[in-house]
Amino acid sequence: MPMKTLITALLLSAATLSATAAPIDRYGYTLPPSQQKKKKTAAPKKKAVPAIDYVGEYVNFGDWKEVRAFLDDIAARDGFDRAELDTLMAQIRYVDAAVQLVKPAPPGKPKNWQAYSKLMVEPVRIDAGVKFWNDNADALNRAEALYGVPAEILVGIIGIETVYGRNTGRFRVLDALTTLAFSYPEAPQRRERMEFFRGELEATLLFARQTSSDPLALKGSFAGAIGMPQFMPSSLMKYAVDFDGSGKIDLQGSSSDAIGSVAAFLTAHGWQREQTGPVVYAATVSPNRAWESMLNQGLVAKYQPQQLSAAGVTSALPVPEQQSYGLVDLQNGAEPTEYWLANNNFFAITQYNRSYFYAMSVVELGRAVRLARGSAGASTAASGM
Repeated sequence: MPMKTLITALLLSAATLSATAAPIDRYGYTLPPSQQKKKKTAAPKKKAVPAIDYVGEYVNFGDWKEVRAFLDDIAARDGFDRAELDTLMAQIRYVDAAVQLVKPAPPGKPKNWQAYSKLMVEPVRIDAGVKFWNDNADALNRAEALYGVPAEILVGIIGIETVYGRNTGRFRVLDALTTLAFSYPEAPQRRERMEFFRGELEATLLFARQTSSDPLALKGSFAGAIGMPQFMPSSLMKYAVDFDGSGKIDLQGSSSDAIGSVAAFLTAHGWQREQTGPVVYAATVSPNRAWESMLNQGLVAKYQPQQLSAAGVTSALPVPEQQSYGLVDLQNGAEPTEYWLANNNFFAITQYNRSYFYAMSVVELGRAVRLARGSAGASTAASGM
């Protein structure tokens, strides 16, 4: 499954932006910064930064006891040739950058949703999202019809993950996964994380064999996530689909495959096409804090609207009575926390990345792209073009 990008967290921890009360639209969404009325200023031009391939350093992983045991295990379980695994392992490099990037952010930095939102829902992503939607309207419509996931959610995820394929990662996947599988930094649940990455390493080798591809040619993020939607190898094996009918799955070069695969993933993780209305509603909470026990109840919608109302949680907009909701808190540093009612489809997005901030940024980016695309269409029609 795709993972949260630590680079974003590092950027966020350095942010000093103060949150302000943002207007909401008639659907109950906070208007993203790009949609709020303000004086437009031209963005400064940036010099192009040459892309870097992270080759890593040779450490002879094949001599490590745990690596040898792992190779013995997958050779027996999956039928790999043991000598070929040794030859492959001799070409894998240790990547210190992956170790540094996977380390948790320093403690003590308050969460700030508005700062995070400004990093994720911004003009570059919105403009690129409009183009992506226009270029892939047929695939988005097909995915929405087949899986029931709205186009704007699919556009939001691919935009947040890689800016529509611009930033898919330049680490060799085998280097990153092997490094993290056997040299994960000291951290809580270190052993569990190493086991996770060993599973992803095995999935990569299985995928390469299944597709007759060179596993050393696969490029991805520092954590081994691949392609436009940043699927981890095990998710690629389970949920990726050949949505363009080419006969192969290509999450790097095929926008259609990326769109269909994200929709398939969300459906497999609880997206419900019958859910009506927005996935979130802006909420107000009462001063008595009877609602506080409803926070942090897992990534699931478990409360009926009448239960929330009885605890002092209300929304200015009518909330469908037949659906369940979770109470989501988006902290804003020293500024007031935002509260939202989220239905099951919001929590399906958190299965892609287990973060309220992530899921809300997907919702807001997708919505911002939809509005910008509609505005562009209206402007074109008004001008007679």
